[in-house]
Amino acid sequence: MPGFRGAFFHGSINALPDDGSLPATSDVDVMVVLDSPEVAEKLGKFRYQGVLLEVSYLSSDAILSAEQILGDYHLAGSFRVPGVIADPAGKLGRLHAAVSHDYAKRAWVYERCEHARSKVLNLLRSLNVSAPFHDQVTAWLFGAGVTTHILLAAGMRNPTVRRRYLATRELLSDYDLLNFYEPLLELLGCATMRRARAEEHLAALAAVFDATRTFLKTPYRFAADLSDVGRPVVIDGSREMIERGDHREAIFWMLATYSRCQDVLTRDAPVEIQARFRPGYQNLLADLGIASFADLQRRAEQVEQSLPQIWKAAETVIAANPEIEV
Repeated sequence: MPGFRGAFFHGSINALPDDGSLPATSDVDVMVVLDSPEVAEKLGKFRYQGVLLEVSYLSSDAILSAEQILGDYHLAGSFRVPGVIADPAGKLGRLHAAVSHDYAKRAWVYERCEHARSKVLNLLRSLNVSAPFHDQVTAWLFGAGVTTHILLAAGMRNPTVRRRYLATRELLSDYDLLNFYEPLLELLGCATMRRARAEEHLAALAAVFDATRTFLKTPYRFAADLSDVGRPVVIDGSREMIERGDHREAIFWMLATYSRCQDVLTRDAPVEIQARFRPGYQNLLADLGIASFADLQRRAEQVEQSLPQIWKAAETVIAANPEIEV
């Protein structure tokens, strides 16, 4: 490829044990580094020799130094362990050596927690009354969801996307801090969600997901997530969580996907199709206590007000984490 500078494994694959099995509902994230200040949208999901890959492009400007990576809670974990796939100039290997050496330093752990906290605030403050409602929902949803990443960064654990609440519950359990967990679900609005109700919402999501695939025409950065190859991750993965009793934890990614479907249908589907699938989306939001922009504003304020308590939990994890170095 023109400007190709290397590639590395990213995300949860780096936390998988060498003898572990990749779940059928998971993909393998690969970052392709290009020598360009601006890169194209991610290539997305596709199968290669039976493995579901998700390939994204990264500008080399994003990894100019180890310090730049060490402060980025998304990228740092990918350089903590050996995960370089291709490295024609040897730069990724040098960055891995430097990042892995300092990754567990307390100052960098705090820096990554602060990065996640800043992202929460930026998302919440991006709420725009003039934006389409599904975009408003997405801003609030990810603002609320990234609160989990503050804690995962404190525990030096992978800031997973779809399974973020499960990973956070496990982290808090390990540090005897489960009293902080229910408030996270309350911020999302699903703390009292019943399994049967989650199953109903998943059935509605599956229907709109399948319809969205047939109407998608306009180029869309998440098109691969709404494709045939993306279905096992979203639909089967959510069903698997619900069947295990983790129905509340499944709601985050279900709503994220539902909002993406609404985005596509709004642009590409006839109005009668939009009308057919809008009630299911509204029903899910209603169960989370959201019906208007004012509701989203109020809930965003609640998330922001919760940050001191979440930060307190993060500091407790950092203080007790035996892996963290001075």
